[in-house]
Amino acid sequence: MIDLHCHMLPAIDDGAQELDTALKMATMAVEDGITKTACTPHIYPGLYENTAEGIRQATLAFQQELKQAGIPLEITYGADVQIVPELVEGLNTGRIPTLHGSRYFLFEPSHHIPQPGMLMLLGQVIEAGYVPIITHPERLHYVEKHYEQFLHAVEMGAWLQLTAGSVSGRFGERIQGVAHRFLRDGVTHLLATDAHNLGNRAPLLSEGRDVAAKLVGVEEASRMVQERPAAVIADKPPTDV
Repeated sequence: MIDLHCHMLPAIDDGAQELDTALKMATMAVEDGITKTACTPHIYPGLYENTAEGIRQATLAFQQELKQAGIPLEITYGADVQIVPELVEGLNTGRIPTLHGSRYFLFEPSHHIPQPGMLMLLGQVIEAGYVPIITHPERLHYVEKHYEQFLHAVEMGAWLQLTAGSVSGRFGERIQGVAHRFLRDGVTHLLATDAHNLGNRAPLLSEGRDVAAKLVGVEEASRMVQERPAAVIADKPPTDV
């Protein structure tokens, strides 16, 4: 499996704070069947002022630590990008990284307050040639009242990524119910761990895949954690996936 959303890089955001924790997360991911992880720290103006170059350097350093520790996990990088007005400019200049240098990038809506300009911004980045992957829409506080907005986003060309723990019930029944609704409606492209730690936000992907398989079938669940993430890494056009 390939995990395209993980906060494993140590001491760069609210994910792993120490190298030891990061290495243990990597080991846990491998044991779960994950072979490749995209390290995607937050880019959040005023809180996490990460840049593509800083994330790249942190990824290279962590890659060496994984090699020395004998942990067989491949890593690449991207970022979990908050909605900002200069998003297209940041992508075009390379200040904001895409996933593995592809046309795909993680697009994180506000957790608490719906943003009226979200669809307009999505349209701008899609027109600029990028494919925004909307992260964990099922966990947004307002998602039930704005569910149709996310369906519209998919119609525009955005992808949806659910958190595996949401699908399996780690975040409670309400969030699980919304996740299952996205799955049943056939608008979910990817599952990812969005892992932050070794406990309630662990890098476990298989449990979400297995529950999704009961709702959408084994083949489609597999596509969400294998074929489509691999297509993102290979920068294949969304029409070919």
